[in-house]
Amino acid sequence: MKRLGFTAAALLLSTSLVSAQSETPTTSQTTPAISTTGEQNPGAPVAGKNSFTESQAKTRIEEAGYTNVTALKLDDQGVWRGTATKAGTSTDVALDFQGNVTAK
Repeated sequence: MKRLGFTAAALLLSTSLVSAQSETPTTSQTTPAISTTGEQNPGAPVAGKNSFTESQAKTRIEEAGYTNVTALKLDDQGVWRGTATKAGTSTDVALDFQGNVTAK
């Protein structure tokens, strides 16, 4: 009887471990640090530790079609913010750690 109880407990424990490993990760665990597909994160700009230098941030913003990128500052959320021109209009721009360029 003791052996049957031990076997049942071991079986119950093993099934709970298997189900814990099969959980689907949340979006934040699968979102890459830097987008290489050209897709924009819909939640951008995303706060996080930013490894872009000011020069790299400016280049990335220019590659998104902006000109006259000025006043870039890294804020306390890890987002580069500044101003830039696109289609003749000056606007505030932001670059997050994933490389998402957004405008207000």
